[in-house]
Amino acid sequence: MNTVRALVVTGMSLALAASQACATNGSGGSAAPSGGTTPGFRTSDSRAPALRVTAIESHLSVPWDLTFLPDGSMLFTQRDLERITLRGPHGHKQVVADTPPNVWHSGETGMMSILASRRFGRTRSFFTCYGSTASGTNDVRVSIWRLAKDNTSAHRTRTIVQGLPSTSGRHGGCRLRWGSEGALYIGTGDAATGTNPQDLTSGGGKVLRVVPRSGAGWPTNPFSHAANAMKRRIFTYGHRNVQGLALRSDGRMWSVEQGTDRDDEVNRLRGGGNYGWNPVPGYDESTPMTDYSLPGRQIGAKWHSGYPTIATSGGTWLTGKRWGSWQGCLAVATLKDSSLRILKFARDGTFLRGWISPELDGTYGRLRSPVMGPHHVLYITTSNDDGNDKILRVLPRSDSIWPGAWFCRVRWLWSVRQLHTGPQPRRVLPPSARNPFLETSCSRQERGTHP
Repeated sequence: MNTVRALVVTGMSLALAASQACATNGSGGSAAPSGGTTPGFRTSDSRAPALRVTAIESHLSVPWDLTFLPDGSMLFTQRDLERITLRGPHGHKQVVADTPPNVWHSGETGMMSILASRRFGRTRSFFTCYGSTASGTNDVRVSIWRLAKDNTSAHRTRTIVQGLPSTSGRHGGCRLRWGSEGALYIGTGDAATGTNPQDLTSGGGKVLRVVPRSGAGWPTNPFSHAANAMKRRIFTYGHRNVQGLALRSDGRMWSVEQGTDRDDEVNRLRGGGNYGWNPVPGYDESTPMTDYSLPGRQIGAKWHSGYPTIATSGGTWLTGKRWGSWQGCLAVATLKDSSLRILKFARDGTFLRGWISPELDGTYGRLRSPVMGPHHVLYITTSNDDGNDKILRVLPRSDSIWPGAWFCRVRWLWSVRQLHTGPQPRRVLPPSARNPFLETSCSRQERGTHP
């Protein structure tokens, strides 16, 4: 019995430590590590969870983004194939949109981000960001789609944002994510045009915040009373190529941005903020990612890679106690470095430390979009453009970091003790004294459906 008590105490202590690990309000320095194993990054740490990585889809062509539906199904895009595919909860696949009219791909632009409506159960709607030729010239736009009731097809119902700049297809952005207030955030690229990031009438090099149904600027945007419709949509500006958006549990949106030959960035977004990218005259990539010589105040990155670039792409905050010491950390995928970086920030946004997951350090090539799925499982797309790109399912190898698992192990040990000592008289507790979490969590553990 002493062994059982010790395990309970140990499990509860570990759970408490895990829940606090990545939400420390510390005063750690804002290190600026460069690519590779650098000060501030660890490749091995006894507190970091070992990962189990499984390829659930393969033979894909640049799966750019994915989103989950209420029944556990997944919608994902393939950039250059201009394709949207539905993957059912049990793995059945159905292409629901294949080379739709006026969709255009070139370079880094094509069928990019995808995001299910928060009202999907009623509307069956989702959003995509993609390259288009509908206006007679190339641009990037955001449209609403509706999935057919039989799940065999999807069609566009309306375009809510158009005219986002595009030239050769370089720096097309384009990430879609929900804000805590219900707004749709759109991260865009500068289309490799030097004037776009600081031009408040251009949608390039911005994070836009819009009303989902109409694409109009969110009412509390910093330029909500401007005469120009695109300016009314702007939440932040002065960005180079926003590849990731991630909503933290405190309601603040963060962005992940690609640098030039150096200084990929993670930024905490503040309405009206200028993040300082201004590569003029022409498109001068020798300029700093944050040019503090510009008029007004510029906001520096909360983390940057230093030299050389590792080509950060998507990012997501890890949620759920099963992630142990990584719960509440930002998971950032990298293209050039082909690794998954785990970044720990204090509550005030100060960078504290980081990890490089050894299981995802060059193992699957270029990594693009990490997305949290049902039951706090992480999914990541690869971007090797070799005809065998994958969607990876990632979760901690040992469920012992999930506190409910400790209670299940305790119950198992108690059963073993009963075998050796014989059945004990059963004492029935009144309902008020029972612990519903113990039964619920262990039942979920046995079914493999963790909270």
